[in-house]
Amino acid sequence: MPQPVSELSDIQAIVRSGFSRLDEAAFLLLRVKDPAEARAWLAAIVEEPKHDKLTYRVTHAADLEDHQERALQVAITGAGLRNLGAPEDLVRAFSREFRLGLSGDETEAEGRSRRLGDIGENAPANWDWGGNGEAPDVLVMLYAEAGGLASFRQAVSADLALGFDVHAALVAASTPNDAKVRREPFGFVDGVSQPAIDWEGRRKIGTSDDLEYGNLIAAGEFLLGYENEYGFYTERPLLDPAQDPDDLLAAAEDNPARRDLGRNGAYLVFRQLEQDVSGFWRFAAATSPEDDGVGLAEAIVGRRLATGDPLITASDAEIRGVGPDALDIRQNGFSFDSDPKGLACPFGAHIRRANPRTGDIPGGRQSLISWALRMIGLKRGGPREDLLSSSRLHRIIRRGRAYGAVADREAALRDGAHDSKSGLYFIALNANLSRQFEFIQNAWIANAKFNGLTGETDPLLGNRLPSPLGHATDGFTAAQPCGPSRRIAGLPQFITVRGGAYFFLPSLRALRFLARQSEAG
Repeated sequence: MPQPVSELSDIQAIVRSGFSRLDEAAFLLLRVKDPAEARAWLAAIVEEPKHDKLTYRVTHAADLEDHQERALQVAITGAGLRNLGAPEDLVRAFSREFRLGLSGDETEAEGRSRRLGDIGENAPANWDWGGNGEAPDVLVMLYAEAGGLASFRQAVSADLALGFDVHAALVAASTPNDAKVRREPFGFVDGVSQPAIDWEGRRKIGTSDDLEYGNLIAAGEFLLGYENEYGFYTERPLLDPAQDPDDLLAAAEDNPARRDLGRNGAYLVFRQLEQDVSGFWRFAAATSPEDDGVGLAEAIVGRRLATGDPLITASDAEIRGVGPDALDIRQNGFSFDSDPKGLACPFGAHIRRANPRTGDIPGGRQSLISWALRMIGLKRGGPREDLLSSSRLHRIIRRGRAYGAVADREAALRDGAHDSKSGLYFIALNANLSRQFEFIQNAWIANAKFNGLTGETDPLLGNRLPSPLGHATDGFTAAQPCGPSRRIAGLPQFITVRGGAYFFLPSLRALRFLARQSEAG
């Protein structure tokens, strides 16, 4: 039985909240200039604010209140750990994917980029930041109420200036005061589908609940130091007690003789995704002029443009583990079991790729006789069953923010109406980069044969380049109730990667520990 997560004051708040009440956000990509000064700033932001010290601190998960005016979060790359002075044996205790970085090192860069779809225009060589081994050292995430970001950012920038250079400052789009929901630049409601973290430790791993899709996911899928969906602890940096002379770190639950540097931390993926808003809507309107492309756009995304509702009609009793809110049940509490032929939501739609909503056994719970027949191969479902692994093993938490102008559909269709750069600062949290973010990106998003399809990658995120064998990847198929499926070829590239990096989001205890590290010490 997994233990509940009780150390909320040690967990950075972004794991629990996307700070939706804080309308403004900026992301500072830093390079270490003076390691000692940089470590001093990191030490200061985990101490209580005082008049003679910093007036802010890292916001933790127990510090989320309705009257919150601002929040600060911090994450560090593998290169950043080294440049802050951490010894190499400590750095090597982290996962290989994290140490090598999102764009990989020289020996594996091409392979990783191809697996993630980061080729062609998406290639790291074309990125504005993070490519060619130029990842930032530290990411500082700032959030504030409307009108409060500028002064907050100025104060933080002044405080960290002795230890860091600001490599880039990425400012998110502000949410309009009259907006009821947050939308991404194409105009769709953003951040609708999120896993529910099992903070209370209610999940019983490996029971009949896992036969069908569920949205309640073990905390260890997102936080290091807790049991994951396999019932194990994800590999993480476990240190000899001698490496922690000040006794700052907790003992590892699965190995009490070691100190757990990863506990209450997570791996954070940050990608800048530029969206061609005008190109998206012009293509949709030209291909499906009967409704100015709205129906095609909704089929590509898998959700309704106006409301964010899925193209699937959800049953309130279809899934357990979602919150009691009716909107959450309607928008997030569904599976694709009721749409086995892809008539309501195309098999290749973005939401179906990003989270296929599958359980351990296709179709979930069934009668004992039906289950037995299935096990011995005398009963089969549709031809696509068993093509996808259980979704619960590959979930991520998304905390991104849009940037640039969010144009409505009519404005985007007008010539020259949306030439400004806009897109999404994609932020994902997970405990295992390979099994979670990279698996989703490779097996579901960039896979041209996803779910039995042929010649089509994700209709939103795909790079449209031919496969290594020369096969096309720019198609999109929508099944029809009668007759052959509608096949669209020649989808343009709608989203281009402009930067990215892998970060470690440390706990507050880990931040204190890292602030005391140095090669000399």
